[in-house]
Amino acid sequence: MVTDYSFVPLEHDRLTSDESTGRAAQFLAHMSRRRTTRHFSTEPVPRALIEAAIATAGTAPSGAHQQPWTFVAVSDPALKAEIRRAAEEEEQAFYRERATPEWKAALAPLGTDEHKPHLTDAPWIVVLFRQAHGLAPDGTKTTYYYTQESCGIAAGFFIAAVHTMGLVTLTHTPNPMAFLSQLLGRPANEKAMLVMPVGYPATGAKVPDLQRKRVDEIAVWK
Repeated sequence: MVTDYSFVPLEHDRLTSDESTGRAAQFLAHMSRRRTTRHFSTEPVPRALIEAAIATAGTAPSGAHQQPWTFVAVSDPALKAEIRRAAEEEEQAFYRERATPEWKAALAPLGTDEHKPHLTDAPWIVVLFRQAHGLAPDGTKTTYYYTQESCGIAAGFFIAAVHTMGLVTLTHTPNPMAFLSQLLGRPANEKAMLVMPVGYPATGAKVPDLQRKRVDEIAVWK
């Protein structure tokens, strides 16, 4: 294949079958312990850890390598309080007016409601914004491809990094989320996608008593 673009050698460590199997088992066991909790400690978390988690998210693959994500990390207590206030307003309208009985029934096992203390308890709130399109230096729009999929993958990397650090996070999607663009001063081409409080679990933190699907329920072999 002839191309005008530059390439560099792939850095890759070939493992033995036993090494691959061992790593796979260790990673599965590690990630199987990951749980979502709404009970956060107010204990501070060093900024360096949040930076490392965002940097890890930034290694995710993306459509045409356009990396259409912006992570806004918030630790200012006053700003977190504003985010909580606005999120709870939207959530109140959701639970009282917009959510269907079927939707409420699906959420019931998770114990969620319009009250979001985790947004002020957690030392950090990280908001993932999806860049719906790019902006050229002259302000004109440039097309971005597969932005939803790309940001979804980056969010997964971020969550895995947070768990590996011994921290916890929660994927929160207040609906609608336009208030976040205003509060956080983001440009019009960025759309809030996920709100992720990050911190240590509170003493006595609990999680729903749920079971994940088995591999034979989520995999099809041909």
